Amino acid sequence: MPVGLRCHSLAGCGNIKHLCLKSGAIKDPRITMPRTLYLAFLLTFSSIDMIGQGISKNETVRFLALGDSYTIGESVAEVQRWPEQLVAALKIRGYTCHNAEIIAMTGWRTNELKKYLAARNLPKNYNLVSLLIGVNNQYQGKSIEEYKVQFEELLNMAIEYARGNNSRVFVLSIPDYGFTPFGKEEQRQISQEIDAFNRTNKAIAGEKGVVYVNITDISRKGLTDPDLIAEDGLHPSGKMYALWVERILGEL
Repeated sequence: MPVGLRCHSLAGCGNIKHLCLKSGAIKDPRITMPRTLYLAFLLTFSSIDMIGQGISKNETVRFLALGDSYTIGESVAEVQRWPEQLVAALKIRGYTCHNAEIIAMTGWRTNELKKYLAARNLPKNYNLVSLLIGVNNQYQGKSIEEYKVQFEELLNMAIEYARGNNSRVFVLSIPDYGFTPFGKEEQRQISQEIDAFNRTNKAIAGEKGVVYVNITDISRKGLTDPDLIAEDGLHPSGKMYALWVERILGEL
């Protein structure tokens, strides 16, 4: 993203903390969520029947999240990252889960994620894998043609990590940072280009038979609801990520 390249987390470092209600709010060293928001979180996720991916409650969920700043949760606490919230939601539904494994870095383009993965020997035994990447390709003026080739390569790798089972993989659309304080002055151009990149990744996901989760429309509420944007004025807040998770659970 337009901020400097900075690594917050690599595989295996996510650690979901216990949340408790105290004095009307959840207390955690890094996060305070209003009690009403937390209760809505519980009610929403406890009412969803998971998982359409064929994962039973007798199976331990191993979730691998691949991406960039949106996956690592730039400018939010660990427990607010959407992969962490997704695992927390699955636990609420009664699933046994390992901690989310996150391979993502702020600023990564498709080629940079691919290079990192190619240098590692990740096990091919995950039963849930996500891919969300492309905003830095757009921001840095890289071509759709280049993105198309590299995104397809990454999606093939994601399927391999999921034991070759494409039903255990899902793609998230690229959020629209034109609807943030940072990007609002160039919102029209940003939105047009993000839409073009999303048409590309959606088509590839369809060709591979992979679930596609559109969260771009949620990101476009950022200027009308400032609580959806993190304090940096660019990235999603934990509240927006919770909405993403609700959408993800509805699509899987």
